[in-house]
Amino acid sequence: MGFDPPLHGNPYQADCPTRAILDRIGDRWTVLIVGILGQGDARFSELRRRIEGISQKMLTQTLRRLERDGLVLRTVYPEVPVRVVYALTDTGRTLLEPLRALQDWSIEHLSALSAAQEAYDHIDR
Repeated sequence: MGFDPPLHGNPYQADCPTRAILDRIGDRWTVLIVGILGQGDARFSELRRRIEGISQKMLTQTLRRLERDGLVLRTVYPEVPVRVVYALTDTGRTLLEPLRALQDWSIEHLSALSAAQEAYDHIDR
């Protein structure tokens, strides 16, 4: 039984798989879903209710991708009606701190960025 060597990534290379990972964790829906699941397990309907503007289709697709990536665990309880609960995996929980830092940064710098955008949009080009 052999062991696979550890993967080494370089996101600056066009064909590096880390780019797909960065796309996933940098996606706004991922940031919001991970943020909510960081507060505890949640059902689909709760996620949809708490994330304003996300469609059912986008929530489904994002949850499936996060589950495929090993960041979210989907548990089905055989009840009537069937109950499905989503939770962060151990790996998913490691995203909480960096994503929370980005979220906090966006809130802290919202005024400055809005002012810069406003100024930029009023420059004659």
